[in-house]
Amino acid sequence: MPDYRTDAGALRALVRETEVHRDVYTDPGVFALEMERLFANTWVYVGHASQVANAGDYATTTIGAQPVVMVRDHTGVVRVLHNRCPHKGTKVASEVCGNTGRLFRCPYHGWAFRTDGKLHSIPLKEGYDNTGIEATAAAQGMAPVRHVREYREFVFAKINDGGPDFETYFGDALSSIDNMVDRSPVGRLEVAGAVLRYMHRCNWKMLVENLTDTCHPMIAHESSAGTATRLWKQQPEGTPRHPAVEIYAPFMSPYSFYEAMGIRIWPNGHGHTGVAGSIHSNYSAVPGYFDAMVAAYGEDRAKAILDINRHNTVYFPNMTLKGPIQTLRVFKPLAAHRTLVESWTFRLVGAPDQLLERTLMYSRLVNAPTSVVGHDDLEMYERAQESLHSDANPWVNMQRLYDPAERDQETAVTNGTTEWQMRNQFRAWAKFMAPA
Repeated sequence: MPDYRTDAGALRALVRETEVHRDVYTDPGVFALEMERLFANTWVYVGHASQVANAGDYATTTIGAQPVVMVRDHTGVVRVLHNRCPHKGTKVASEVCGNTGRLFRCPYHGWAFRTDGKLHSIPLKEGYDNTGIEATAAAQGMAPVRHVREYREFVFAKINDGGPDFETYFGDALSSIDNMVDRSPVGRLEVAGAVLRYMHRCNWKMLVENLTDTCHPMIAHESSAGTATRLWKQQPEGTPRHPAVEIYAPFMSPYSFYEAMGIRIWPNGHGHTGVAGSIHSNYSAVPGYFDAMVAAYGEDRAKAILDINRHNTVYFPNMTLKGPIQTLRVFKPLAAHRTLVESWTFRLVGAPDQLLERTLMYSRLVNAPTSVVGHDDLEMYERAQESLHSDANPWVNMQRLYDPAERDQETAVTNGTTEWQMRNQFRAWAKFMAPA
């Protein structure tokens, strides 16, 4: 087996034009390199500023395999710190979220740090007199993540100095965040409801690929969304349509619907389904919402905002956004064969509460540990992870609607059932993992 750490050619050979080698999903060495080269050199979503509304508020998360803590310091600045005591390496903040007051305190030896990460105090500090500790990394406190950017209250971070700057990395892909925020009459979102988490026994990239795979819903979700739709059709004529049916039914749309929906490709692995409408386009109107939008933006601008109904926007490597339904998912890589999925829901500030109710319902029905639709996908991922160990064929095919000319196109709008966006993601993967 090649040593991918030292053999750049072998690493690049894992990604071909229309297929990728199974080792990108199964090899622990490749996974370790992803943490070191991909996740450390790209801009990774950390959290939303509304999670840390007050001074001392914090939320813990990871960038790749590295634990970090997002905190609002006492000057009002949102910071991202490595969640590691510089003394013995203990994780300082162990809860999912909370308020630390004015200081973080290590639970092992009691070293204390300000909310900007700087060292505040050491118990029995005289024991370090004349030792030269002031010249060490330990004296610098909890190290800040080197690059942090807040964009419309969405917080991203990049660990290393390498890789592109924020604007270059995301470019026009930020328009999906803009549209989601602009759906609020006051242009603000708040995280609302608890985060939903559940484990997948598969590689994280399988979930990212699935976001723009529009040839699977009518097959994989037939037993869940399909059953709900069939049962609904048996109800007496005139029965009020249940909101859950409104959420389920579009999953069973035919191939022609998904083809016409379209996919947009952006550089660096980003892209989205739903260029010309999506499964979110025909939800029932919420009384008072459009009036509030018109009052805020004017009728033309309000219509322009609400006419954009993108399905899944992929922010490579591991975040996805559903603007029309105000949900966000993060795929946290734990091992080559284990991924933790986090699903977050947002309130449109200034909008009717009925919109949040629909958002929460969607998340429970589709993205929760108790969901119906999401577990169809989970079963497919786990079946694939298991069967990739078969020696019958070491390659995974991504050839649908391939045209060699696509390599020269950084941005495109194309057929909604293409696998171009999957190829786009792996081109970005190869660029960061094994630059030529």
